[in-house]
Amino acid sequence: MPETANPKPKGVVVLVGAGDAIGAAVARRFAKGGYIVCIARRDAAKSQGLVDDMKAEGCDVRAFSVDARQEASVQEFFAQVEKDIGPIEVCLYNAGSNVNKPLLETTEKLFFKAWELACYGGFLVGREAARYMTQRGRGTILFTGATASVRGGVGFAAFSSAKFGLRAVAQAMARELGPKNIHVVHLLIDAAVDSEAIHQRMKAAKGIDAKDIPADSLTKTSSIADAYWFAHNQHRDGWTHELDLRPSVEKW
Repeated sequence: MPETANPKPKGVVVLVGAGDAIGAAVARRFAKGGYIVCIARRDAAKSQGLVDDMKAEGCDVRAFSVDARQEASVQEFFAQVEKDIGPIEVCLYNAGSNVNKPLLETTEKLFFKAWELACYGGFLVGREAARYMTQRGRGTILFTGATASVRGGVGFAAFSSAKFGLRAVAQAMARELGPKNIHVVHLLIDAAVDSEAIHQRMKAAKGIDAKDIPADSLTKTSSIADAYWFAHNQHRDGWTHELDLRPSVEKW
């Protein structure tokens, strides 16, 4: 019997900022593990194709429109899920805008928007997840990091500051919530992700077609999803807070 056929779901996983790459892969992995999946992004209609596909496979999945930068929107979303669907056992924050601009072209608006989405939104979502999880004394909160979380590169003043900030939020939460049996994980993806968006970027920048990309030189979204699944299922006597992920050929 497939894991998705489990008549007694393990609870709810909420995926905030879940797009068509990492978010979709995590949705599929946790649905396979028996969880009800709630996908949240600014426009729920953009997730309809994924929802339809997963439902056809027997998964229990829902899509919501949520602006992670707005406190009221985040609070209403969590309250609705808890009330109408079930207890949130896992929360992933995956939102962020990978902006690359020379310093002198980085406007105040661009800098603020990068921080607001990657860092402030992560704080709002993480805090709201903790509000419910601490009441039950269990739960997992996951944050997606990047190379920019630990290294500021040329043209990444805005994005790096936002990702550095999110990493600090995650560390502070881990230290405060760990003793309360809430596992906080920061997954540092030090790699280009094997996704349509990256394929298009490589085509535009270097003229490389997706079929010509060497095997296993990009990190697959399924590998990222497996890493999150692994971290979530760790026993509390051996929790990982930060896990870095990259292909074998990546320079670091």
